[in-house]
Amino acid sequence: MKIENLRKENNADRVRIIAKVIWENCDRPSQDVYFETTSEFGDALFLNPNSFLLACALPAMRYGEKRIAIDAPISPEIKDGLINSMKCLIDWHGQGRQVIEIEAPIETEVLFTDKPPRAGALFSGGIDALAMVRDNHLNFAKDHPRHIKDGILVYGVLQGENEQDPSFQNVINAVSAMAEDAGIKLIQVYTNAYAHFRDLDPDFSFWRFEYHGSFLAAIAHAFVTRLSVASIASTYDFANLEPWGSHPLLDPLYSTTSLQIRHENAALSRLEKTKLVGEWDVALKHLRVCNEKQSYSQGNYNCGKCEKCVRTMTAFLSLGLLEQISTFKEKDVSKEKLVNTCYLSDNYEENCYRELIKPLTDINRLDLVDGIKQISKRYHEQDLKGMIKRLDRTLFKGNLLEIGQKLKK
Repeated sequence: MKIENLRKENNADRVRIIAKVIWENCDRPSQDVYFETTSEFGDALFLNPNSFLLACALPAMRYGEKRIAIDAPISPEIKDGLINSMKCLIDWHGQGRQVIEIEAPIETEVLFTDKPPRAGALFSGGIDALAMVRDNHLNFAKDHPRHIKDGILVYGVLQGENEQDPSFQNVINAVSAMAEDAGIKLIQVYTNAYAHFRDLDPDFSFWRFEYHGSFLAAIAHAFVTRLSVASIASTYDFANLEPWGSHPLLDPLYSTTSLQIRHENAALSRLEKTKLVGEWDVALKHLRVCNEKQSYSQGNYNCGKCEKCVRTMTAFLSLGLLEQISTFKEKDVSKEKLVNTCYLSDNYEENCYRELIKPLTDINRLDLVDGIKQISKRYHEQDLKGMIKRLDRTLFKGNLLEIGQKLKK
């Protein structure tokens, strides 16, 4: 893979940095990859070769490129970090891959050492990101270098996203309200850095298990003239760590002397994060945990039907807070809905439910306690339905029913 023709462009109310990406061994067309922001933050958007390298190196390795070459100076720290990251991912996932060569001139000096310290964070508006900001603001005074002052909202990951879709503006409105209440500047970023090869990853497995940490770090490095620290919220907690694309072993590898990448709050369980968010009134009014884009109508950012929604609703119900969350239209969770919706995929998800048993017992929701025990038993493949579901996810990527229907025809 070659990365060349790096440039910066201004267009109306947007500013964009661009590089041409040329696949050499994978039969794919060349593509202009970009990171774009609004004109308010255009001066801070830096044409940073490290951003494009971070966005492209792991996809290049994953999809069979023999090298990645960029015709601009890169940080030796980023090169070293990516090599270590590739080795870690190979140990985790194997599949006959090997570390690819990184061919680029090396920076001979550390840049931007005289900028004032400023902390930012990737800020999606979900539980992990909201808990990270609240925990940060509770522990670091406003004048502390680690106090988060900027939140980066990224657009361009989900399939079928369209900037003209009014649902996206609804998301911006919700996240903007929470950012304003927290006293942080919201930086909107638009990118196709994942979209240009997303068809190679139809089930998001590469994104989830290998890529999204380096992708988010790439965006942070595009604002290296503004930020000295950029934080990424953890998904897994320390007790349930598994191979994942954003991980306490991986994210710091994407740092430089000029910009530290931090993986935050892995010491907190999902319920502990939910409790932090539950103390933030504005967050409860605008909470968005759902990835079902069709649900993003004004004032309704969650479908209330997917596993993630039901898990979050059950957690807030256990804390006595579900009634206060206007973005969930339903104010209760039934055992039937819990059991029919929540098929667990790993130990972390199981723990997210099992830690709800005590608070649910305390409020006498023994029906949901029984439901959690049932889905946990199913996860451990102790009933036939659970075994079939797990086999479907593992071998057929959730398409077993569709395959069965085709065979009947």
